[in-house]
Amino acid sequence: MKILACNSNINLAQSISKALNTPLVKAEVKRFSDMEIFVEVQENVRGEDMFIIQSTSYPANDNLMELLVSLDALRRASARRITAVIPYYGYARQDRKSGPRTPISAKLVANLITKAGADRILTMDLHAGQIQGFFDIPTDNLFAAPVFLKDIEEKYKNKPVVIVSPDVGGVVRARAIARRINANLAIIDKRREKAGTSEVMNIIGDVSNHHCILVDDIIDSGGTLCNAAQALIDVKAISVDAYVTHGVLSGSAVSKISNSPLNAVVTTDSITATEAVRMSDNIRQISIAPILGEAIRRVHMEQSVSSLFE
Repeated sequence: MKILACNSNINLAQSISKALNTPLVKAEVKRFSDMEIFVEVQENVRGEDMFIIQSTSYPANDNLMELLVSLDALRRASARRITAVIPYYGYARQDRKSGPRTPISAKLVANLITKAGADRILTMDLHAGQIQGFFDIPTDNLFAAPVFLKDIEEKYKNKPVVIVSPDVGGVVRARAIARRINANLAIIDKRREKAGTSEVMNIIGDVSNHHCILVDDIIDSGGTLCNAAQALIDVKAISVDAYVTHGVLSGSAVSKISNSPLNAVVTTDSITATEAVRMSDNIRQISIAPILGEAIRRVHMEQSVSSLFE
C-alpha cells in the first residue's frame, strides 16, 4: 500500500500517513507557467495498492484536474489498484436536474474520475447518498458522526440536548446522531427562494430550555445555519452549536457566523481551513484522519468498512 497526496489538503494527507505509519509517495504535483497541471511520481508504484488523497474543494476545478491527472499518472505507472480518497466531493450539490436544460454535474465528475483510472472511491458524508450510484466502481461513503459524537458527549454530558436538522433533507443524518446520544430530534422547515439564501418558516419539535445542536453536511455561505440559530434562540433555546462535516465557508460566511447566535461551528478537516477560519473565535476543526486512515487500512486488507459505523 502506498499513499499519494495532491495539493488540496496536505495536512490531512500527512495526518492519515502518520495514522497508518506509511510515508507519502515522493511525487511532484505542480503547475506550468500557463497553469497546466503536471504530475510526476518519483518512485516505483508498479503493482502497488495506491490511494490518492484529494478533496475537490476550492479551487474546485483545479483540484479536480489534479486528481484526474494523478489518476492517469498512476494508471500509466502500472499501479495494481487505485483508490481515490475524496474527503470532500465537490459538485455533489448538483446531483439532479434542478430545472430545464441544466446538468447533473455530480454524475459528470463521477464519469471523469472513473475514466481517468480510479478503481474505487472513498469519500465522506456525500450531500446525497444516491451519488454513490453515479459511480460504476465500488464507492464507500464514510460518516463523520463518530468524531462528532465523541465531541458532543464530552461537551454536553448530563445537559438537556436536542439534535436539530436545518432542513427536511438532513433528517436521517440528524436522527442517527440523536439516537446514539438518546436525545430528542427537531426539524427546521425552511423555504429557499434562490440559491445561497434561505428563510426559516417553522420549527418542528420542542427546543425551549435545551441546548440545540444543528447537524449538517455542508456549510457554504452560512445563511441557513445562522437563520436556523436565530429561530431557535427566538423560541427560548439555551444555546445553539453546529456540527458540519464540510466547512466550505465561502464569501462572508465567517463574519456572518461571528455575528450570529451560534456559539460554535465545528467542522472536520475535509477542507483546508482558510486564514479567516483559523482566526475565528467560534469556528473550529476536528480531524477525520483516524477514520479515513482506518478505512484505507480496511480497504487494503479487504476487510469490512461499514462495521466502522455499527
